[in-house]
Amino acid sequence: MKTLRNRWLPILIVALLIGGPVAWYKWPSTASAAEANLSAPVKQGVFKVLVTTTGELRANKFVQITGPAAAQTVNVYQTKIASIIPEGSVVKEGSVIAELDRQPAATRMADVTLNLQKAQAEFTTAQLDSTLNLAIAREDVRTAEYFLEEKKLAKEQAQYEAPTIKRQAEIDYEKAQRAFEQSKRNLDTKTKQAVAKMSSVGADLGRQQNQLKNIQEVMASFTIKAPSAGMVIYVREWNGKKKGVGSQWSAWDPTVATLPDLSQMESQTYINEVDVRKLALGQKVQITLDADPSKKLDGTVTAIANVGEQRPNQDSKVFEVKVQVTKPDTTLRPGMTTANAIEVASIPNVMSIPLEAVTNEGGFSYVYKKNGNRVVKQMIEGGTTNDNEMVVKKGLTKDDRVLLAAPTDKVGIKTEIIPGLKPIVAPAPSADTAKSVTLPGAKATSAAKTPAAKAPAAMAPAPKPKG
Repeated sequence: MKTLRNRWLPILIVALLIGGPVAWYKWPSTASAAEANLSAPVKQGVFKVLVTTTGELRANKFVQITGPAAAQTVNVYQTKIASIIPEGSVVKEGSVIAELDRQPAATRMADVTLNLQKAQAEFTTAQLDSTLNLAIAREDVRTAEYFLEEKKLAKEQAQYEAPTIKRQAEIDYEKAQRAFEQSKRNLDTKTKQAVAKMSSVGADLGRQQNQLKNIQEVMASFTIKAPSAGMVIYVREWNGKKKGVGSQWSAWDPTVATLPDLSQMESQTYINEVDVRKLALGQKVQITLDADPSKKLDGTVTAIANVGEQRPNQDSKVFEVKVQVTKPDTTLRPGMTTANAIEVASIPNVMSIPLEAVTNEGGFSYVYKKNGNRVVKQMIEGGTTNDNEMVVKKGLTKDDRVLLAAPTDKVGIKTEIIPGLKPIVAPAPSADTAKSVTLPGAKATSAAKTPAAKAPAAMAPAPKPKG
């Protein structure tokens, strides 16, 4: 028995010395096996490049609900929204939508009322003055007429008197006649003055009366009613906030809310200046709703802004893009948040892999692919990318699987390159630690063939000078 044990002991030792490294080389460690399980297959088919963005649904056509259009004519330019019905309310034609604050119009109405009272007082005063002045003028005409008649009688009686008396009577008659003519002209002039004065004060009175009437009509229109039946949707102010109670209303922006046409909806979104160059009119869009992610809607890019704008809470410039929903959907509501996937490119029959599987070294792209029970570092030639994947032109086949993360233990992993492409190999840090690296298509280099730096010779003592 002892002899048999002594005979098998050397065989077991040799088997362990030879089989151990082979087994270590052939079967990866537990950690490597776990890493190898985090892999993905190489896809082959249509590769799509998408620009994804969020948007908001709104109606393509709508009826505007506006405040009083004549507010500027009565010098009322701004006010506040005192009350408004909840957004999304379904109303009938003529239903009350909102109430505007009447304080600015009431202040203006008080001023116009005071001016109207002054105009009425001036009109009455002018009327009395004209009546008095015309009465005096008529009386002067009548007096001058009586005086003329007296002088006429005196002239007729002087026909039998002395020539001097007769001449005096004629002179008095002529004076009376001129006075009578002058009184008539004065009456005519004062009549025209009265007419002009009454026309002036009457025009001012009429203007103030019209102002008061207009203000009353404007104040009545501060109760805003629906021009037609529909669903009330708030409009947004210049800062992006929706108008509501307390929001500013102005005569230059009189819209308070809208009644949208729900049969024609579009998604309004904003694209950054980097991605907007990829867009074009007519591109297909896949639309999903945050309220119902399972619902998929087809859309088309219908408008791309030519000028960028700075949106609130955004650092870069963005461009407004409108996406028309192709088919009407009665469940869609304005204001719903959408996720828009705009298809900017489609490449048929190509291979693609996840972006997280790709690493870059020396200006080239590599992946770690599974080769049986082993892992190989494979050089690839990449192509177009999207948010998640990359097109692979060379280096892989459709039957390969790539690791989604580089192995932590890279000892013994072979690197395979694409013929004709020579990667940059980093030089060895020192002659003592340099190891040979053999790559397909490249010549083998060895530390033995590289002349090592010679160690400095020991310093010999300097020879003493002769003499």
